Amino acid sequence: MSNLAYQTDGETGAAAPAEVAAMQALRPIPRISIQAFCETESIAAPIERAGEDRRMAKAHLKVHMGGIATAIEFYQTAPTPNLVILESRREPRELLDSLRQLAEVCDPSTKVVVIGHYNDVWLYRELVRSGVSEYVVAPISMADILTVISSIFVDPEADPIGRSLAFVGAKGGVGSSTIAHNVAWAMSTLFSSEVVVADLDLPFGTANINFDQDPAQGIAEAVFAPERIDEVYLDRLLAQCAEHLSLLAAPSTLDRIYDFDADAFAQVIEIAQRSAPLLVLDVPHVWNGWTRNTLAQADEVIITATPELANLRNTKNLVDMLKKIRPNDSPPKLIINQTGVPKRPEISAADFADPLGITPLAEIAFDPQLFGNASNNGRMLGEMNAQHAAVVTINELAHVLTGRTEPKSKKKKPGIGSLIGKLKLGKK
Repeated sequence: MSNLAYQTDGETGAAAPAEVAAMQALRPIPRISIQAFCETESIAAPIERAGEDRRMAKAHLKVHMGGIATAIEFYQTAPTPNLVILESRREPRELLDSLRQLAEVCDPSTKVVVIGHYNDVWLYRELVRSGVSEYVVAPISMADILTVISSIFVDPEADPIGRSLAFVGAKGGVGSSTIAHNVAWAMSTLFSSEVVVADLDLPFGTANINFDQDPAQGIAEAVFAPERIDEVYLDRLLAQCAEHLSLLAAPSTLDRIYDFDADAFAQVIEIAQRSAPLLVLDVPHVWNGWTRNTLAQADEVIITATPELANLRNTKNLVDMLKKIRPNDSPPKLIINQTGVPKRPEISAADFADPLGITPLAEIAFDPQLFGNASNNGRMLGEMNAQHAAVVTINELAHVLTGRTEPKSKKKKPGIGSLIGKLKLGKK
């Protein structure tokens, strides 16, 4: 019997910060059909919001107003789905009687979750004995719904899937790809962890240049032939860039038109997440169906911006949209890049962050010599100058984005080291 009822944001219905970590641990729900029959709006609302969560992208959820009686009438002429969620305010014995009536019109393979208003151990035992998968005591939140569905349909023994980090620029030329590639390289070298970089900018991607690679095949072959994609085929498309770093390179040619459906990259990303514990997605600065879906489904979104007005406007639009389509996830992370350009008026980090409601994860100073030499030589920043302040910040980003703490042996420098220290103090 569950009575989890996580706290939510009263204005938006979004998951409160306390439950975001638990939500992040949930695996995607498989392609199943779910129908809910609710007696109250307080139960229907979180179920509907759960249906909009990125982890439910494959599932089909329909909410009906009306309790068990409505379900009995409905299934007399309609097939039952994989899962039926029922709210009932009936007393325990009356609830059990109504469920027996439902069983007469319900397919035996259909799973049933009951949301009741009685915290009764006897009732829970009788429901489990009668074949109900779970009994949840109201009130509930969207996190409760996702957790219950996951416990029923997701195999706890299944192989873990990799964590996806989507990097996107608030504007073209802000250095999002450079940061994404260098963070990926840092994660692979610092932690000896397998990392896959997927360059999603098929016509103009720069990952092949930055990693000094010229593979004959890459991500285009996967996207244009999704029926062939499996882990074996994907492995053939990966170019080895370092001991623990592989690349799904973009063709970076204009010999075809790269128009895609909204879910064109979903299967490639899903297979790649099974191949490595960390997947870095280099998302181009465009806005269409597939980029929106890619950002919506990622475990973390990292926005790179430079400190000027157009970037602030675009970042604000991105942050607002991502909070709307990812209500149960932490807000996107922000990196302010190319600060301190000589003679260029800039918006301070504090003024840039204030309207966004998020604290910048890092500030990286303008250094055309280091970044230019690394790019022109197909090398990572850490290979050019491991002691440079920008490299220290990149390494700190790698620690934070993988959930690791900063190495104690390192002296903290301006960047995100102070933020890590605050996080440590907050845990005491």
